[in-house]
Amino acid sequence: MATRDPAAEVRRAVAAGRRYLIVAGDDGSVADAVAAVVDPQGAAPDVVLGLATGGESDFARSFGLDRDARLLARQLVTDAELTVDVGQVTCAGPGGAERSRLFVNVAQVGYGGELARRARRLRALGRAGTLLAAWGAIAATRRTPVSVALDHDVREVEVSDVVVANGQFFQRGMKIAPRALPDDARFNVQLFVGPPSQVFLGTPRILRGEHLPDPQIAEYQSGTVSVTAGGTGDRPLAVEADGRWVGRTPATFTLRPKALRLKL
Repeated sequence: MATRDPAAEVRRAVAAGRRYLIVAGDDGSVADAVAAVVDPQGAAPDVVLGLATGGESDFARSFGLDRDARLLARQLVTDAELTVDVGQVTCAGPGGAERSRLFVNVAQVGYGGELARRARRLRALGRAGTLLAAWGAIAATRRTPVSVALDHDVREVEVSDVVVANGQFFQRGMKIAPRALPDDARFNVQLFVGPPSQVFLGTPRILRGEHLPDPQIAEYQSGTVSVTAGGTGDRPLAVEADGRWVGRTPATFTLRPKALRLKL
């Protein structure tokens, strides 16, 4: 069933006793569905989520589920399951009010957040809108002093982008986090300390997952991440999760380990 509100549709299905749901759409749609079934305390629900997203979902790509519909149909009737982690970001929303959102794949602070903010307004232009959003995000982003608190470290550093990854891919197949594992209770965290154009110009290497190691990228594994813009007069940085603009810093990312039963 096509819907503009996946979360509401999933809640209705769960209330009707459905325990095996298949979601189509992009990572934002998948995250909307996850938000409707994940237990508030983080325990794995009795609902199993299947993904039939084709090439729209980078989260599905991490599990090899970006396949032809016929292949997926055969796979979806098997008993194979995996219990995976779900991320949550809490940041400042419009007007400064606190806002939280669950996400399953990749979140960003800085350039990536600004790109998502601009892309949502230019979506009707298709690929041209994406390119315009990218160039606009580069022009609007600068290296900004931030404090990044991790499980066992605090980094005071200037960044243009912060990647907080649960899955391996983003932006239609770019392998941004080759060492991310969605079931290890840790985020793969990357601090891009180069110029704002670093992510955009590094696209060919990121596409193949060959951008690491790099002296201009600091990489960590951490179960929690907090990002605060630290310089006097610095504007808060934009925050996105699964391609959706969420708000601005300060932002805190936490994990709900083993919170989602995923159909493989």
